[in-house]
Amino acid sequence: MVEVRPRPRGRAATALLAAALLTAGTACGIADAGENSVAVKDTLVIGVNADQPGVGERTGGTFQGFDIDFAKEIAERLGVPAANVTFKQVGYATREKLVQDGDVDLVVASYSVTPERKVKVSFAGPYYVAHQDVLIRASDAGKIRDIHDLKGRRLCRVPGSVSFPRVHDEQGVPALPVEAQGYAQCLADLTAGRLDAVSTDDLILAGLAAKASGGGHALRIVNAPFTDEPYGVGIRKADVAGCEAVNKAITEMYQDGAAVELLKKWFAPVGLKVTTTVPQFEGCV
Repeated sequence: MVEVRPRPRGRAATALLAAALLTAGTACGIADAGENSVAVKDTLVIGVNADQPGVGERTGGTFQGFDIDFAKEIAERLGVPAANVTFKQVGYATREKLVQDGDVDLVVASYSVTPERKVKVSFAGPYYVAHQDVLIRASDAGKIRDIHDLKGRRLCRVPGSVSFPRVHDEQGVPALPVEAQGYAQCLADLTAGRLDAVSTDDLILAGLAAKASGGGHALRIVNAPFTDEPYGVGIRKADVAGCEAVNKAITEMYQDGAAVELLKKWFAPVGLKVTTTVPQFEGCV
């Protein structure tokens, strides 16, 4: 674990960050914050995953992981104390609807930004750019070296996730789908021999591999990434001011080292090489 040290905050840092936001490509002009904007709310409901070890997992009624810690930091920098933050589990196929219906204020849930999703919700960030890779049993390392070796093999498919379609449809690899309700089930099926591989973002795979190792199962990431997966913070489309405020918080976290500390805390122990520079933002529209 990496020790998290106190970080500088205050008006001077805020002024510096305002200029940085312009160069980061996030500024959409000065937006007025309505009473429903996350920029002015005193409480926040944040949608998170519950089945991704190291990223977003619920254990004993408590959520933990990189996304959870990142969401807490964003809320704090928006002026919302931890006591006023509620985490709500979201599904891969329900995230857009939960934002649209106002059931959650933000979604921080390894939520890849895609053109289809941007029609329904806006995205602050991304706060990290992951890369899709493949997780296999260590004993299969000589047989599966990249996604093309998944031809005719059993590959986990989670409804609502874009990971399986990226392999099967976009890359044209005729893998055999094995349905699972989430990546925790994918992991259980992989270690039990009910499927041959799991393909999704490398942060998620690193967490799954670490959990499997703790249970005595040897898994291996193929280390043949084939996509960029920008993790955005889902937010209501009309909330431009809230989007800009979240972008400011993310930029601050990279500038004062908070984001890097969280990446090291959760992924350095499993040997995953992470990117520590602020990603190119989507822009608030």
